[in-house]
Amino acid sequence: MGTTVRRGLTFWRRSIQARVVASTLVLSAVVVSVVGWFLLQQTRDGLLENRVDAVVAEADNESAEALERLVAVPGTETDASTQASELAIPIIARGQTRGFDVVLGGPDSSETGLAAGGSVYTPGLDTSSVPRSLLDHFAASSDTAWTYAPIRTVAEDGSVASEPGIVVGSQVRLPSDGRARTLYFLFPLEEERETLALVTRALLTAGGLLLVLVAGMTWLVTRQVVTPIRAARRVAERLAAGRLQERVRVSGEDDLARLALSFNQMASNLQRQIRQLEELSRVQRRFVSDVSHELRTPLTTVRMAGDVLFDARADFDPVTARAAELLQTELDRFETLLVDLLEISRFDAGAAVLELDDVNLVDVAHRVVERNRPLAEQRGVSLVVRAPARPCLAEADVRRVERIVRNLVTNAIDHAGPPERGRSRVVVHVAGDDHAAAIAVRDYGVGLAPGESALVFNRFWRADPARARTSGGTGLGLSISLEDTHLHGGWLQAWGRPDEGAQFRVTLPRRAGTPLRQSPLPLVPADARERLAGATS
Repeated sequence: MGTTVRRGLTFWRRSIQARVVASTLVLSAVVVSVVGWFLLQQTRDGLLENRVDAVVAEADNESAEALERLVAVPGTETDASTQASELAIPIIARGQTRGFDVVLGGPDSSETGLAAGGSVYTPGLDTSSVPRSLLDHFAASSDTAWTYAPIRTVAEDGSVASEPGIVVGSQVRLPSDGRARTLYFLFPLEEERETLALVTRALLTAGGLLLVLVAGMTWLVTRQVVTPIRAARRVAERLAAGRLQERVRVSGEDDLARLALSFNQMASNLQRQIRQLEELSRVQRRFVSDVSHELRTPLTTVRMAGDVLFDARADFDPVTARAAELLQTELDRFETLLVDLLEISRFDAGAAVLELDDVNLVDVAHRVVERNRPLAEQRGVSLVVRAPARPCLAEADVRRVERIVRNLVTNAIDHAGPPERGRSRVVVHVAGDDHAAAIAVRDYGVGLAPGESALVFNRFWRADPARARTSGGTGLGLSISLEDTHLHGGWLQAWGRPDEGAQFRVTLPRRAGTPLRQSPLPLVPADARERLAGATS
């Protein structure tokens, strides 16, 4: 059931055709319902109005005929009950043949009710069908009146049946006692109810067929619009997958055809520009690779000459000796730059591969820290490793992982705070869980301004262009570290705040190819102001 609901929701979200058809169907149903209700009200009011006019006229005719008979009664008749029966019985007989009931109330029926006695009525009729409001009317007035009321009849087995009807009352005066009595005519509305039910069924049937027709028309119309859009979507997906020769089939000259034509022109322009960029990128990679390789031979020669000069610097004057030392330092940096450029070219060419093995990140952190400790001491920076006692293993290329950590540590040493402010400290954190292992390098230097955490991995980017590279960096270390991390399927992220320092975190999966969901180390350090403010609040 849950799978079916999820599939239905997915289909609803993805299908604009289904949403348009459903919306049109709902709106059409609302309109049809309102119009149908209005027509039913008008039909009912018309039927009832015509029926009221007919029954009132018929009641007036019966009352007029009864008065004519009373006028013809001899003046010697003094029995009021007999005279009332003789008046009511012919009217009751006609009512049974013409489909209405009759009640002739007694002289005091307004006070005592019709059931108290003295009333003559159609056999089987429940006299309570005459509403009290009508009885009260004739207690105060002799004008003809009518009202809607349910007509109840009693069957031979004692069961009571009820149906809607109209009750019309008219007063007559008997010559025998000179007292007024009221004739009540009860007309059922069964025919009108059947007519209204027939009209209701007809409207429901017509409304249902109309909704089906509207849904079908909407589906056909939206299909004409959605089908080309879906075709364009499939072509766009294939273009995104690298099949740049795909195009949308154009048919006709309408707006959709012009849209498809514009889409194809856009795809052709993109294909041409992508080809140009690919060619430029290939030429650039080839240029970097060729230059890097071609520079190795003269660099080797210059390196040999530089080593000779550096070894003999004790025999030179101070200026020449210093020049030999500077030459040796810049040759080291130039050689590192060539190595980095070659590595970058391999990444760009997609030729970088991993040599996987189980790597203990705790050992890696300690080795990198020990190798960079002389540089840290030269800068007056203390290096601290905070790692668990147990191994923290990850399936990775140990050479690349050490290069990542080394670049992060040397970068932190370059940007550590001044010793006189007590911030010349770099802390290396190591942690792991069942799915991932991570190393975070924290410094307390100048930090990063907002937005710089996304730029820090760009090639040759510097937060402060005027700042010197004291560790002999080339500006490619963090870029290479990012590529190494991506090659492992991991994350390399940076956090920093001005004057609070920065923290770089590398997260690797425990098993190669396993997607990462979270890191065992937080990106924002625990001693950052924002973390401390959140803890206190």
